[in-house]
Amino acid sequence: MAGLSSLAKDTAIYGLSSIVGRFLNYLLVPLYTSVLTASSGGYGVVSNVYAYTALILVLLTFGMETGFFRFANKGDERPEKVYANTLLFVGGLSLLFVVTCLTFLHPIAALLEYPDHPDYVGMMVMVVALDAFQCIPFAYLRYQKRPLKFAGIKLFNIMGNICLNLFFLLLCPWLDIHAHEWVAWFYRPDYLVGYIFVSNLLMSSVQLLFFLPELRGFSYRMDPALLKRMIVYSFPILIFGWVGILNQTVDKMIYPFLFDDRQEGLVQLGIYSATSKVALVMAMFTQAFRYAYEPFVFGKNKEADNRTVYAAAMKYFFIFSLLAFLTVMFYMDLLRYMVAKDYWEGLSVVAIVMGAEIFKGIYFNLSFWYKLTDETRWGAYFSLTGCAIILLLNIWLVPRYGYVASAWASVAGYGTITLLSYVIGQKKYPVGYPLKEMAVYLLLAAVLYVAAEQVSIASPVLRLGFRTLLLLLFVAYIVKKDLPLHRIPVINRFIK
Repeated sequence: MAGLSSLAKDTAIYGLSSIVGRFLNYLLVPLYTSVLTASSGGYGVVSNVYAYTALILVLLTFGMETGFFRFANKGDERPEKVYANTLLFVGGLSLLFVVTCLTFLHPIAALLEYPDHPDYVGMMVMVVALDAFQCIPFAYLRYQKRPLKFAGIKLFNIMGNICLNLFFLLLCPWLDIHAHEWVAWFYRPDYLVGYIFVSNLLMSSVQLLFFLPELRGFSYRMDPALLKRMIVYSFPILIFGWVGILNQTVDKMIYPFLFDDRQEGLVQLGIYSATSKVALVMAMFTQAFRYAYEPFVFGKNKEADNRTVYAAAMKYFFIFSLLAFLTVMFYMDLLRYMVAKDYWEGLSVVAIVMGAEIFKGIYFNLSFWYKLTDETRWGAYFSLTGCAIILLLNIWLVPRYGYVASAWASVAGYGTITLLSYVIGQKKYPVGYPLKEMAVYLLLAAVLYVAAEQVSIASPVLRLGFRTLLLLLFVAYIVKKDLPLHRIPVINRFIK
């Protein structure tokens, strides 16, 4: 199980940029929700625009991150050659996207119902193009097993973005009142949403400078034959990746169109998006795991015990996903202060959103059977199925039940494709997942969650104390069953 130790180490380092970084970014939520009140719908605008950029980012990367890992590890092509061709393709596609969108900026802004703010659309076009191109150098760092530089760049970008947001949304308004002449030449008090996008664009541009060493030292020569093979392999990944992101963002994209009053849709979207951020702990963990797991799987595929390791990795992922779920739900009394009080009505969706994130993580673990067997078309089938379920349920139920229906639609969509991937995967690439052991953990987590919700304790301090004991009970079971203390680095030194 040496491979699992390496995976855990890399996951921890990548987690520094993903978990710590997203947590730092998460600290912007109380800032946004205090500056952009729920009734203004401002946070709904931010969520709506970022939903489009997330979708376009997948289109521009074209599934080439996974394609790069696959062809760089095959052995029949030099990794540098694969990397150069990937950069040329994604860079060219991103440049074409920018030129096209800026040429037709005003019609596109009108189509998205932002005719008064084409600047919002223009800035995010530049951001998504820069981010798409930089995904490839980030993938190259992962291939070279350089998680420290990867984490360092990610954290610098996030810290810079936070500082710029604080500057534009807190310091500039204060200076506008107390030292107006200092900021009058560039600051507009009514442009708060726009400054969020300005901050993002500035940091995406600066981040590119850190990749100069990864953009030099090899020949930029396109190999049409290699590129064709990579496109054929990556295109299905693009489809299910695009549809996968659509699964996550479709509700935020269509919200303004599901209500007769667009402003009401933006208000509800802002509440839903803000309170869903509390569930980001699960998304952070899944993302950190993904960064380490993808290169790990393609490298491990050459070894004899790979399926045993995949099964063990799934179990540990599931265990710690449940731990993350219980942690968030047990400490909701504290975490709710991460959003302004006028957004608290949406906190009821947190448990549902976290359930969808667990299904999403399990599905990601299962997805390697079709990537390793080069049958990536199955990923497209699954993603299209999940997207259809989520889209239809949103259109049908959101006008009647609001954002709670969006959360349940995600659970239904991801739950369905997880089941489909498991059933078909066991026929195509059987892996002996420890389902009984995982079921025991699920049952224990469910019992503890119900106990925490049903036992009524008026005192917040005593309630947190009781829930902490329940959480420690779950941790104790993990330690006793699957993570003995003598196997944990550092801790084992004190128990010998």
